[in-house]
Amino acid sequence: MNRVNETELNRQQRQTARPAREAEDLTVSRIPVLELREVSCAYEPSRPAVEQITFTVHQGEILCLLGPSGCGKTTILRAIAGFERVITGSITLSGHLVSSRDTMVRTELRHIGMVFQEYALFPHLRVDKNIAFGLSRLSRTQQKAIVDDLLTLTGLCGLEHRYPHELSGGQQQRVALARALALRPVLLLLDEPFSNLDPDMARRMRQDLHALLRQTKTTAILVTHDHDEAFAMADRVAVLNRGRLEQFDKPETIYHLPNTPFVADFVGQADFISGVVTNDLVATEIGEFPHTENIPTGTRVVVMIRPDDIHIVPTKGADTRILGRQFKGSENVYTIQLPSGQIMHSSESSLSIYPVGTAIALQVMPTHTVLFPQQSGPRGDTEAGGPGDAHARGRSGAGPSMQAEIKTDPVRT
Repeated sequence: MNRVNETELNRQQRQTARPAREAEDLTVSRIPVLELREVSCAYEPSRPAVEQITFTVHQGEILCLLGPSGCGKTTILRAIAGFERVITGSITLSGHLVSSRDTMVRTELRHIGMVFQEYALFPHLRVDKNIAFGLSRLSRTQQKAIVDDLLTLTGLCGLEHRYPHELSGGQQQRVALARALALRPVLLLLDEPFSNLDPDMARRMRQDLHALLRQTKTTAILVTHDHDEAFAMADRVAVLNRGRLEQFDKPETIYHLPNTPFVADFVGQADFISGVVTNDLVATEIGEFPHTENIPTGTRVVVMIRPDDIHIVPTKGADTRILGRQFKGSENVYTIQLPSGQIMHSSESSLSIYPVGTAIALQVMPTHTVLFPQQSGPRGDTEAGGPGDAHARGRSGAGPSMQAEIKTDPVRT
């Protein structure tokens, strides 16, 4: 059995990634702007929509609320904005209590800007009037100065006299963003702002929005179900599942060191393979993985493997086979069947093409070893499907999710 070690390249990649993230952190103050403490909300008394949510957002920080449909991320956003009451806990904005069981500060008094999924532009107003809508208390000279600045910042100069229906989707989003920023909000809330854009436009708008938020040092919370979007935009990510906060951390940590099988699978394709601890190693069907935790020999665990941790080596006479290939432009993702029947996946370059049925060996080079406790079924073996399928059942509502049954933290090496 081969021993799987972290490669020198993996270590170098981790080391070079740190300065980039640390440089971004310099733009974030440690002054708290928003604090949620054990917040719960419910649309029905016996069924909380979100439960015991606690996190802090600092000045200049971009936070993403990430999770599948129905996980509670928009409910949290609405509670922060003052559209939903909290049944327990508290929400503090700039040091002032704005929501609790007995307190409900009106939305218009919270100094929060919001960009809705549908943008909510006024169809009868031109671009400049849409942006200036909330500035009626200011003089016309002051309004014009603010609008002109925002037209320049958002790249809308020359479009100020158009109506919303005369704009593209990306331009409409820029108008909605400019209108939200016009009031100099303490906090900007964005509810899936890219969902109505095509993939190329969404990618460009993500880059533009990120640059604009950094330039204006705006504190923002973005709701999304797209992990690529969250990773590209956020300083930190809050992963939600069934109304609970599963993990709150930097994007790199969430991807490489997920707290639960749900997080592991939701933020990127992941496979889970059974293993047994033997001293400082975990023995699995595809090799031995090192670990440094104090785990008793004989403990049954599950090892998380990502497709980019596994590489294919065509080998005549091998028992592992290629079952399928998905071409994704920059990569090929192969579906692989091990001798036991276990299904794994491998990410290869777009030029690495192997026929279905090819006999292969696997070269495994994980960035980290991430272990989870192994669940046992009625016969004492691993439950059918493992954490990946349990996650799928949890998302579809067809059965209990794996992560709901695991009470201990994962072992990270």
